[in-house]
Order: sequence, then structure tokens, then C-alpha cells
Amino acid sequence: MGVSMKKVTISGHPGSGTSTLVEGLSKHFSWTSINGGQIFRNEAKERNMTLAQFGKLCSDDETVDLTLDEKLRAHILDNVTNIIESRLAGWWAYKLKSDCVRIWLNVSEQERARRVTIREGTTRDEAISANKARLLVDNERYQKMYGLTPDDPTPYTHIIDATDITAEEVLGETIKILGVE
Repeated sequence: MGVSMKKVTISGHPGSGTSTLVEGLSKHFSWTSINGGQIFRNEAKERNMTLAQFGKLCSDDETVDLTLDEKLRAHILDNVTNIIESRLAGWWAYKLKSDCVRIWLNVSEQERARRVTIREGTTRDEAISANKARLLVDNERYQKMYGLTPDDPTPYTHIIDATDITAEEVLGETIKILGVE
């Protein structure tokens, strides 16, 4: 009488709170996770590049994305990782027909910029500009490589509007969606 492991993907644009939600879920349930956004940021830092510059590199050299995406798909299919975070995690789980909850965090552009300003130490205008540039480059790349746009609602089982609610409220709503305490 096997019990299926709980698995969830968390996706959203930069500054939407996906990393915060992953951290909250990991602590609450003592679950394992992989954070695609942090992997992306770490890789950009290792290459001494801004996120926009690294996004452009990914656009010019598809092997970077293909390598990261293959790792994410492997985690979606494994029996070890509970939480997979990346903008495309929901899409990969959907395409792989993985029996998991697929969540998209929807947050307004202004609020995402405010959050990025806090995290990155930039000005609000710089954050808005950087977010727009990164989304443009990333969406063009994902469309070219995979024929999809991350925020297309098709693959997601749940969309949480996290613009005007706290991180704790997003965590609480997600726990209710998962149906586990």
C-alpha cells in the first residue's frame, strides 16, 4: 500500500515570491526543494554577469537553458524532491504528466519591482526596467526554444494572486491547496 510523495511546482515572474514560498514550504513540511531562480542567479554571479546579461547569454546559447531544464525535469520525476521552483517547472510537470500541484504566483509589475528593489538593492525604476528587459528576453527565448510562455495559465492547477497578501498568507493558501498539514 504505497503512499505517493507530495510534489509541487512553484512558478512566477522574478519578484513574485516563489523563493520565499519555497523556503516556507520547505521549513513547514521539512521537504526537499530545488530553486531554479537561485541556480540562475548563482550561475550569473559565477560568470560575473547581471541577470539581464545572463538572460541574453541564455538567449544566444541554448545549451545553458537546456542543461538547467533537464535537471528540473529530472527532479520533477524523482522520488526525492518535493518542491521544484522555476518559471518553467509547471510547464515541465504538465508536459511530463506528473501528478503534482502546479502553482503560479501572480504579482503586479509594481509590486514585483518593489520586492526586487529590496532583494537586489536597486532603485524602483532600475528594478522595473530590469524586470521588463529580463521578461522580454526570457519570453522570446522560451517561445523560440519551447513554443511557450511561462505565464500562460494552461499548465497550472492553481494561480495565486500574491500582489496584496503577505508571504505568510501565500504560504497558508498554498498549504490549504496541498491539503496537508
